[in-house]
Amino acid sequence: MAKILSLFLILLLILLSSTEFSQADEFIFRGFKGSGSKIYLDGAAEIEKNGILKLTNYTPRLVGHDFYESPIKFKNSTDGKAFSFSTAFAFSIIPEYKKLGGHGFAFTVCKSKELKGAFPNQFLGLMNASDAGNFSNHVFAVEFDYVKDLELGDISDNHIGIDINSLISNASANASCFTQDNSRKEGIILKSGKTIQAWVDYDSARQELNVTLSLSSSKPSVPVLSFHVDLSPIFMDYMYVGFSASTGLLASSHYVSGWSFTMEGQAQSLDLSRLPSVPCPRQKQLTLLVGTPLSAAALLILASGISLYIVRKIKNGDVVESWELEIGPHRFSYKELKKATKGFRDKELLGFGGFGKVYKGTLPGSNTQVAVKRINHESKQGLREFLSEITSIGRLRQRNLVQLQGWCRRRGDLLLVYEFMPNGSLDKYIFDEPKTVLTWEQRFKIIKGVASALVYLHEEWEQTVIHRDIKAGNVLLDSEMNGKLGDFGLAKLYNHDADPNTTSVVGTLGYLAPELTKTGKPTASSDVFAFGALLLEVVCGRRPIEPKAMPEELILVDWVWDKWKEGSVLEVVDPRLKGEYDELQVIIVIKLGLLCSNNAPRKRPTTRQVVRYLEGEMPMPQVLEYDEGQKVDDDGGRRVEESENSSYPLSSLSTSICDGDIEAGTMSPPLPRGDQRWT
Repeated sequence: MAKILSLFLILLLILLSSTEFSQADEFIFRGFKGSGSKIYLDGAAEIEKNGILKLTNYTPRLVGHDFYESPIKFKNSTDGKAFSFSTAFAFSIIPEYKKLGGHGFAFTVCKSKELKGAFPNQFLGLMNASDAGNFSNHVFAVEFDYVKDLELGDISDNHIGIDINSLISNASANASCFTQDNSRKEGIILKSGKTIQAWVDYDSARQELNVTLSLSSSKPSVPVLSFHVDLSPIFMDYMYVGFSASTGLLASSHYVSGWSFTMEGQAQSLDLSRLPSVPCPRQKQLTLLVGTPLSAAALLILASGISLYIVRKIKNGDVVESWELEIGPHRFSYKELKKATKGFRDKELLGFGGFGKVYKGTLPGSNTQVAVKRINHESKQGLREFLSEITSIGRLRQRNLVQLQGWCRRRGDLLLVYEFMPNGSLDKYIFDEPKTVLTWEQRFKIIKGVASALVYLHEEWEQTVIHRDIKAGNVLLDSEMNGKLGDFGLAKLYNHDADPNTTSVVGTLGYLAPELTKTGKPTASSDVFAFGALLLEVVCGRRPIEPKAMPEELILVDWVWDKWKEGSVLEVVDPRLKGEYDELQVIIVIKLGLLCSNNAPRKRPTTRQVVRYLEGEMPMPQVLEYDEGQKVDDDGGRRVEESENSSYPLSSLSTSICDGDIEAGTMSPPLPRGDQRWT
């Protein structure tokens, strides 16, 4: 009997301890005191003295992460089927200002516990604008968000959402819970400061995910959100589980006071009375206190001082007008950007142009590198019109576009925040005397990347976006030398199939389509003309117009045409490549550059056709037309025979090549035989 009693006491002590562990895929925390070896903290996350986990504080644009230290097996290695799992956790959200705060937090299952490069604000510290939506993310999350982000399609400013590889929720519902008898549904205010218990249950056999909320220790029998989904393609064999939170311009403290988790079972509900308490909220609020009677003179002095302070504050601070609230949650504070760029000092200057200067910056809190573009005071474009246009463009999401992260307005200044591109602009690598010469493989990859971005802009987004300033200086290179199209300061948006409005002719000489000077209407075809100039300058390593190249200025497209007609077009290839390039690819790019540079808009290919030509999915025309009506036929060319060992059919590259003729003249030197791999 004594042994039984001793065993019972031991079990009781284990149950009453703050942290319990049974096996790697099952755990429970009633507070996090003493759990340092089992919990991985990142960013602003910390464990308070009473054992409560604090993910963020009142610092703007902050990220906090908390993960279970060890990875958990989420998938059957044999059949690739995801396992069922269940979790329960208690959380509290206290905004800095009563009823004002942002953004939110999420329970997450992801492939790594180090979410490097993840952004705060609406990205909740899970990902950034560039990788949002990528299947390779392998991120599953249930968000608890109290900011209505129109860009992400949020249903309200108090909702939960199921997110798969993106912050655009696959399913969402307003935060609420059912009573124990299921007789009615009651609303729950996420940022009320109250302790809320949440359950996330995934049934692999039924492929059903349920999210349940409650303000008590008991779990309601009806979930507030149910979603049919197979998580097998999302999960890898081993994944990490935890929480991620972020703040925005307005901040909140996010707390987790308890957490239980289990695989292939039901997670144990938490007794809220046994969890560490949330600190008493010390929320800021504007109050006006009138104390003891003051003399009229004292009141006058006090009022004058307050007025002077307010005027100076407005003059030097961030001014928010009502129309700006519609722009979205991407507003940075001027103080934050000034700190990020070290006071906009010259050492951080990346470049400058007609609209202003661009500085390198590091956002405080997240240590995310960005490029901050500071618009000139003298910019003629209306501030509100420019902001509205940038806001629309800020919703563009494509891997070969430089992503707009946010903006800031302070007095006459407009600051735009973009993702940082560490390798700068393309023109620094192909013109003059670059420190590094791009290989042909790198150039061809950049060309295809920009072409895919243009297809997205012209055809795939909800509106047609005309860039109007495509050139090597506006193609930026990331850490892997991928080309991304940037600088949308001149862009115009139209509804699909709408007639573009007449506007002032802007752009860069050498890239402007000839019809623009006549019609003043920028179109997708005028963008194609500029892309043709880009193709030729990437191949040749020369600018579209070189005033001092010869006794007369060099017009690149005319020079290439002359070489094409002479049958010596390979002479135009950048000599810094030292002959190390795929000649078939070079010919395709040159021919495509000439096609796009046709003076007649109707004879230029669409961007969709450009991509198909570059990918070898369709044959190019056998006849090129120089200017308007002057044909350059395939007569007199030398036959190029397809090698039996060719690993890529020449017929899929170009009908003219596989039929044996290369446009207008004999190509020299001869094309190599043997393995012609086009990647």
